[in-house]
Amino acid sequence: MIEGENRTGRVSPQRFHETAGLEDWRVVGEGACAYFRTGSFAAGARLVRAISELPGVVDDHPDVDLRREGVTVRLVPLTDDHHGLTERHLDLAGEISALTRSLDITADPSAVQTVQVTVDALSGADVAPFWRALLDYRDRSDSGEHLVDPGGRGAPFHFRTTDARSPRRNRVHIDVWVPYDRARARIAAALGAGGRLVSDAGAPSNWVLADPEGNEACVGVAGPPVPAGPYR
Repeated sequence: MIEGENRTGRVSPQRFHETAGLEDWRVVGEGACAYFRTGSFAAGARLVRAISELPGVVDDHPDVDLRREGVTVRLVPLTDDHHGLTERHLDLAGEISALTRSLDITADPSAVQTVQVTVDALSGADVAPFWRALLDYRDRSDSGEHLVDPGGRGAPFHFRTTDARSPRRNRVHIDVWVPYDRARARIAAALGAGGRLVSDAGAPSNWVLADPEGNEACVGVAGPPVPAGPYR
């Protein structure tokens, strides 16, 4: 990166995935995520320390989750003026991937996902304050319909306005963002486990599924088009 170059311009999921050197990463939801299999807690701790020592990493504040078998890194900025990936995240993702390769640590893009809880409401403005207070969340900077955990730990909440004539049984549903190249397999697994496809009108970026009792979940992707073919 050129010293002093402005790298704050936003980038689309398509642009992110088309950038060379970022094959370890997948855009899920509004951010990019990578999972690195370290094999042990100690090796994961060494990776986290190495990431913390990258130049400028504090400015881009990645979320890092250390577990026994691996490390998850999320680039999901929560700032006062924007919510989404920027040019600087292209740089940081590339630097982290280069670092893991130097440490002989491999990535598993199939292991990432983002979960969001969506609440159907006649008036999101009326119900959001309750959830904001209960969860100690805050409004997402670019949307009055979303609440986010300022600590980056809990699932975001989205309030979807529904018509009074809509069925009232399914008041809460789950949104699951998966890697674009895992969508069909994930949908197939859900259908094979007793689910049904409610709608694929939003494909290839969104599918609505339901469990045997009609409770709904949306599967979403961001990035390149999902490869055509059967759900398998």
